[in-house]
Amino acid sequence: MAATDVRPAPGTGHSGPDARPAPATGTARRRIRPARIAVNLVLLVISLLFVLPLIWMVCASISSTAGFELSLPSPPTLDNFHAILNTETTFRPMLNGLLLCGGATLLCVVVSILAAYPLSRYRSRLRRPFLYTVLFTTGLPITAVMIPVYSMFVQVELIDSMFATTLFLTASALPIGIWLMKNFMDGVPIVLEEAARIDGANAMQSLTRVVLPLMWPGVTVVTVFTFISMWGNFFVPFVLLLSPEKLPASVSVFTFLSAHDQTQYGQLAAFSVVYTLPVVMLYLLLTRKLGGGFALGGALKG
Repeated sequence: MAATDVRPAPGTGHSGPDARPAPATGTARRRIRPARIAVNLVLLVISLLFVLPLIWMVCASISSTAGFELSLPSPPTLDNFHAILNTETTFRPMLNGLLLCGGATLLCVVVSILAAYPLSRYRSRLRRPFLYTVLFTTGLPITAVMIPVYSMFVQVELIDSMFATTLFLTASALPIGIWLMKNFMDGVPIVLEEAARIDGANAMQSLTRVVLPLMWPGVTVVTVFTFISMWGNFFVPFVLLLSPEKLPASVSVFTFLSAHDQTQYGQLAAFSVVYTLPVVMLYLLLTRKLGGGFALGGALKG
């Protein structure tokens, strides 16, 4: 009897367990590419919407005929910067803003760390209701409480006080600061603190020598986020500070605007460029803390 050839025909593939899937066809690839191109185009348009105001600000700051429309300066000039770089217009408001926002940021970060540590490490029946209360206050608009706060500041004679305004800015930023700091602190293994407790460390020593060195990226994020939110706050210092010599840069920028179509766009753009420098410098100084993540190496013994 003649033997039957059972070998598979060329190109038919194997049906056994070692069979490999057929490669993707060109049709499937053509279906993916248009969708990917469409997504990239949408993201590019959104990026342009954010970049165009910055381009206008830079171009208007070095233009002698700056207007509301975007146009290239011809020729470029630094007259707008010469007009605003003085004590009354820029230097004093910038210093006031640094004192207000820098002091409030420092207080907010310190208090957030001290409040987040027991919330992250200890269990209590009041822990969850307290966290829900903190989460609720993060969504409370600041305009909803400014009228009673203003009335209270007047009654206790704290109106037009830099120190009292700093404390209120700290209190308004504490809910989101505590919430973020607690989430970052949860990422630090508690076994490291238990090892420190065995060596004789107390709770404060465990926090400062074990937990904080391992969560510096989280502290950096909270610091930058808090400072940026306070640096752009117009409403709080505008209501609580009355003296012109105490107003920060976020309020003094209002002097460049006019209701009679006489806004000095060139000087306004130059002031905006100077106004953004502290935030950019803070981010550049702390950006190294953001890139490494939570490096727990070195805290564990091999």
